[in-house]
Amino acid sequence: MVKNFDCIILGGGPAGLSASLYAYRAGLKTAIIDISAIGGAPTNYCEIENYLGFNKIQGFELCEKFENHIDEFEIKKFPYEEIESIDLISPIKKIKTKNCEFSAKSVIIATGAKNKKLGVIGEIENIGKGVSYCAVCDGAFYKDKIVAVVGGGNSALEEALYLTKHAKKVYLIHRRDSFRADKIIQNKIYSNKKIELVLDSIVEEILADKKVDAIKIKNSKNNKRAQLKIDGIFPYIGLEPNIEFFGTQLKLDEAGFILTDVCMKTNLEGVFAIGDVRKTPLRQVITAVSDGAIAGIEASKYIINLENVTIRK
Repeated sequence: MVKNFDCIILGGGPAGLSASLYAYRAGLKTAIIDISAIGGAPTNYCEIENYLGFNKIQGFELCEKFENHIDEFEIKKFPYEEIESIDLISPIKKIKTKNCEFSAKSVIIATGAKNKKLGVIGEIENIGKGVSYCAVCDGAFYKDKIVAVVGGGNSALEEALYLTKHAKKVYLIHRRDSFRADKIIQNKIYSNKKIELVLDSIVEEILADKKVDAIKIKNSKNNKRAQLKIDGIFPYIGLEPNIEFFGTQLKLDEAGFILTDVCMKTNLEGVFAIGDVRKTPLRQVITAVSDGAIAGIEASKYIINLENVTIRK
């Protein structure tokens, strides 16, 4: 049996939850489909300090508030749905999962992005054995141990700070001699005695026996190589979009992010993209929520226009 909706949102993070709220309030029969739990990546953030209205709040707590809000309305949620195929080109969009089939007049893509891999020897084979992409998830396993964080943006620095709550020492490795993170976060890094900066350096290899025990690094200015003894490594070198479900249906930028206009419209009629999965100058919870609001309203306008055209025919 096919479940029919006016608007289906793919992804239940802040962008998707916001879109569902605005779409539903605009009168659309709305559903959220996610391959994992509702809440998205911010559920793994230790603390959020830049979401307006909250001086400081845990990521999980903020996302819980978002979900509790939409639960006040008749918005259907389908978490843990394994997607098998998606047709975004047809006038009526079709989504097939392992458990069900869905159709919708409009689709809002809010599938987010995941951490890029370093692409070095020893990385993939040691995921879960000392290689992790979530400090909040795994930081407690490194109590009084030595870890390394790789990256120079907000995520890398925030995760390094979080890990100092558990580890006795944190190497912060960055390929440049300065960080691109917000100044307020940089100042916290510089004042934290548990953090040792390893600048102008890249990781060349992750060494492990049964688990990670060291990394090989190279200084990009003088080409000198060194080996650091560590118990775990956390790469935060950027994001890549979760677009594997869509094949060649959507127009993307050179990095694979979905191209949209200011109304979140993609190249396909009735299909919108929001949050971290789209090309955007800023990827923050607050901008994802804003994207969702725009897309929810625009999806409503699209369907109203679609119905008017159908009636006139």
